Amino acid sequence: MVEEIPRSVKYDFEERSQQDMISRAREFYALMAKRRTVRDFDRRAIPSEVLDAALRTAASAPSGANQQPWRFVVVRDSETKTKIRLAAEAEEREFYSHRATREWLQALSPLGTDENKPFLEEAPVLIAIFLQRYGLNSQAERVKNYYMTESVGISTGLLIAALQYTGLATLTHTPSPMKFLNEILGRPSNERPFLLLVVGYPKAGAQVPDIGRLPFEEVVSESGAP
Repeated sequence: MVEEIPRSVKYDFEERSQQDMISRAREFYALMAKRRTVRDFDRRAIPSEVLDAALRTAASAPSGANQQPWRFVVVRDSETKTKIRLAAEAEEREFYSHRATREWLQALSPLGTDENKPFLEEAPVLIAIFLQRYGLNSQAERVKNYYMTESVGISTGLLIAALQYTGLATLTHTPSPMKFLNEILGRPSNERPFLLLVVGYPKAGAQVPDIGRLPFEEVVSESGAP
């Protein structure tokens, strides 16, 4: 058997001056440092072109063996958003009443969260992000996916950054369990809900918790001698 040689193409890389790199890095950091999780959303519609471009950015992420195990479902209609809210709040009531430990609730207390999730109906768009546990070939046979959690996590990070860059606010919502998303959105059994991303404009005067970030020196270190 002749081993197939992987096809390759020239990398379209645009090299920049060091000063330009530094300037761009600082500008992007300044923008992303302003990102906050928002829970009060305006109902204004989002331009489809903006959302499509952000999702294309997410779908460009690296993935294990290039299997691209992410699937995005965009939800705009009010009826489906209401179904999602009702199902999510049912799980959240169980979480806050029975599932969460006292330590977990104490960790959440500075954020002021509870089982009520009105933003699931108020925001103009919900993006349900699914992790494809395995693929299916043309004969409906299972195809193994690799590093699914890492791949979908990277893709989700790119999506959040792209939406922030365009001027939108987001909220990462992870009720547990989230199997109701498969049922409401008609997704197959080989897909597992990964995250529900709430997207829109913040309401005028929207408030966010007064929290900070860990010191840079605490989360970044350099190995070895300079």
